[in-house]
Amino acid sequence: MYFDQPLGLYTHTKTGGPADVVAFPTSKEQVQALVQIANDNQVPVTVIGNASNLIIRDGGIRGLVIILTKMTDVKVSQNEITACAGAAIIEVTKVAQGASLTGLEFAAGIPGSVGGAIFMNAGAYGGEIKEVATGADVLTAQGEFKHLDAEELDFGYRHSSVQDNDDIVLSATFTLQPGDPVAIQAQMDDLNARRAAKQPLELPSCGSVFKRPTGYFAGKLIHDAGLQGFQIGGAQVSTKHAGFIVNVGGATATNYMDVIRHVQETVLDKFGVVLETEVRILGENPRI
Repeated sequence: MYFDQPLGLYTHTKTGGPADVVAFPTSKEQVQALVQIANDNQVPVTVIGNASNLIIRDGGIRGLVIILTKMTDVKVSQNEITACAGAAIIEVTKVAQGASLTGLEFAAGIPGSVGGAIFMNAGAYGGEIKEVATGADVLTAQGEFKHLDAEELDFGYRHSSVQDNDDIVLSATFTLQPGDPVAIQAQMDDLNARRAAKQPLELPSCGSVFKRPTGYFAGKLIHDAGLQGFQIGGAQVSTKHAGFIVNVGGATATNYMDVIRHVQETVLDKFGVVLETEVRILGENPRI
């Protein structure tokens, strides 16, 4: 465990205030024990994974923060892959390719964890986790193990039921189809090349910041509003892809939040479109 630990050490934006306590469990039993101790002592619990689509405010997070990145086992059984929540979804796509299983190629460049992918029904290039995820093992907020099937996960656009009931994803099962490993790798390579050409992968960011508004594309709206390159502190609307906010150096989470607010206000004023955040935002504002 670590105390008063800066969470910017773990987020993809390289920003975020301190957590009172940070723990890195290596098994579901350790997660359960941590949650039970926290519940017994009325300590709030926050769970994060790879922190790739996440902003943690500069005031940090009170209580216990559980980071699942030490839980990374991935197993293959026939056409099913079961992966622990902390495993990188990119690594799962590589395991699938090596096992000649197709269906996860769309996720080959998504930088999040398996738990995060389930939590938000991650998607890219026309694919979504809901198309291949057939179940997840979770820990309830009360500290009980439970299995959720695909229907109980209630996937929607960037949504799953675990967002609503505070379940902690411990592992997930993906049901895939037999495929040609050469063709699978070729598709993954193509999608990753397209991602590298269009997205600012060379700079810290929180990934895609806004949900896709019905009938629009967030990035195009932001571009058309003349906001590419708009910057507060070290947080900048990417000049490569307007749907991303990058850390060009020394950004704070407050800078990120101020840029997000300005983008939302400008797009609403110019086009009458409300941009909802896709990025998960946690923590407290800075203490004055």
